[in-house]
Amino acid sequence: MEQKPARARIIDAAHRLMLTIGLARATTKEIARAAGCSEAALYKHFPSKEELFVVVLKERLPKVDGVLKRLIADPGEGERTVERNLTEIAREAALFYEQSFPIAASLYAEPRLKARHNAAMRELGTGPHIPIRGLDAYLRAEQTAGRVRADADTYAAASLLMGACAQRAFAYDATQTGEPPQPLDAFAASVARMLLAGLTGERP
Repeated sequence: MEQKPARARIIDAAHRLMLTIGLARATTKEIARAAGCSEAALYKHFPSKEELFVVVLKERLPKVDGVLKRLIADPGEGERTVERNLTEIAREAALFYEQSFPIAASLYAEPRLKARHNAAMRELGTGPHIPIRGLDAYLRAEQTAGRVRADADTYAAASLLMGACAQRAFAYDATQTGEPPQPLDAFAASVARMLLAGLTGERP
């Protein structure tokens, strides 16, 4: 079987190590070894571990931004309802946070690493605020289309949905089962229904 290109092997190795041992302990040396290449080869593709982390988030985890860009461009695509769109967004966001939190958790234990990571995110024009802004833009497009109340606070609604999805990712670790009370699809649908009630004034 043909070996993957070095860049893809590095991203795969980084993803595996960040999931299993955390971002702080996943050194570039360890990542290069797991990818079967030299550390110099890693730096040829990625100038820093922080930038590699951002690429892992973009290329190996569920893509919330892709869903949002599509819906902003055409909110009613294929006669899709606002509820269906919000359900899809909530599902992808919940999956993204579920898979990214184990990787990013070690950032908060090492202030210097977190500072370097934040600087890299700013330089690349990304960060955890981007999905909230994207969802806000989608909801404003729905206001323009007349499917969301003109006086609805779209930024607050976007913050509520993304906050609920992020909370689901870590809120139940300490419980007996370690599992959220609702399966992913049921959670996404119920969050979408409740949010829609505030955005349209209709009862869920």
